[in-house]
Amino acid sequence: MSHTPHELSADFPEHADRIHTLRESDAHFRKLADAYHEANRAVHRAETNLEPTDSLNEAELRKQRMRIKDEIASILNSA
Repeated sequence: MSHTPHELSADFPEHADRIHTLRESDAHFRKLADAYHEANRAVHRAETNLEPTDSLNEAELRKQRMRIKDEIASILNSA
């Protein structure tokens, strides 16, 4: 398990320009990207014990991050 945060531009390097454009022009995408960033940071804080949590909560945080990432991937691939 990596304790490195998953940034959208690193997860989707082929869509880096599109991510930037959508963040600027699409309120729904911006909201998703912000939610992903927050979920991602929460997972990272839990993994590194900056904010210790139980394994069930950590797993739920990862699932939340994945659901948001899946929706973002769907938008990016629908071009």
